[in-house]
Amino acid sequence: MNRHFGRATSMIMVTLFLLLCPVSSLPRTPAAATIADLAWMAGSWQTDKSGRMVSDEHWAQPTGGIMIGMSRTVAGDKLASFESLRIEQRGEEIFYVASVKGRCPATDFKLTRLNAQEAVFENPEHDFPKRIIYRKKSATEMIASIDAGEGTKSLDYTYHLITNR
Repeated sequence: MNRHFGRATSMIMVTLFLLLCPVSSLPRTPAAATIADLAWMAGSWQTDKSGRMVSDEHWAQPTGGIMIGMSRTVAGDKLASFESLRIEQRGEEIFYVASVKGRCPATDFKLTRLNAQEAVFENPEHDFPKRIIYRKKSATEMIASIDAGEGTKSLDYTYHLITNR
């Protein structure tokens, strides 16, 4: 009788967990992810204009297995840096591909973790950064972080969604 009660209690607990825990908050295995899962990154984003440097990123909606993007950083009225970016589906895997200042070859970062609010791309062989992380804070705020790997200090860029003028 106790053994049956224990199983019933376990089944009830599992059922309650599945009903109360929204599926979108559970991490998706990168193998199950598609480029459409990154649609929350699409749009034109910009850091605070009051800073010494201002960065903006623009991401097209995912279509055809790819998102095309660009990043630009200016200091005053001078270009400090720019990148050609893309996120692409390659079979079952997704890669963030960055070409800093148009340099070839571009650098690949493999998607290693994804949920509804975060995407982590990694390349442990790259000098710096080794990880690029995008976090959705709200519908109008996103944080991009770069670091040298898990547990290291990161450089964080807070972006706000802007409209095209």
